Amino acid sequence: MLEAVVTKHRNKAAALQFLKKLVKRHGSAEEIVTDRFASYKAALREMGAFEKQQTGRWLNNHVENSHLPIQRSERAMQRFRRMRRLQKFASVHSSVYNHFNQERSLASRVTFKLTRTAALAEWRELGAA
Repeated sequence: MLEAVVTKHRNKAAALQFLKKLVKRHGSAEEIVTDRFASYKAALREMGAFEKQQTGRWLNNHVENSHLPIQRSERAMQRFRRMRRLQKFASVHSSVYNHFNQERSLASRVTFKLTRTAALAEWRELGAA
């Protein structure tokens, strides 16, 4: 699972707030893959989940590559004046992007067209409501 939260600081308090929000929303995890920032280490130690942290050299690659579209959209959104508006846009954008990103290279043309048609039909249904 990947979560993205926009904060002004990358310190222990921000990491603790982020991790508590994740635990509240998704429940406790068996392992937590993070990068090697000391703020995550300190926050997990305070939460009592220090032994669940995984920080291997390549463990975070999947997470880093999966949020590249968010980074791309954040670069385009540098005009946002308020952090709340940026966070709201990023959360909506990620859900819509995940809905329509069908990984064309991993599916046959027939499967791609079926999933794309289903996604568009669902999107039109949501827009009509």
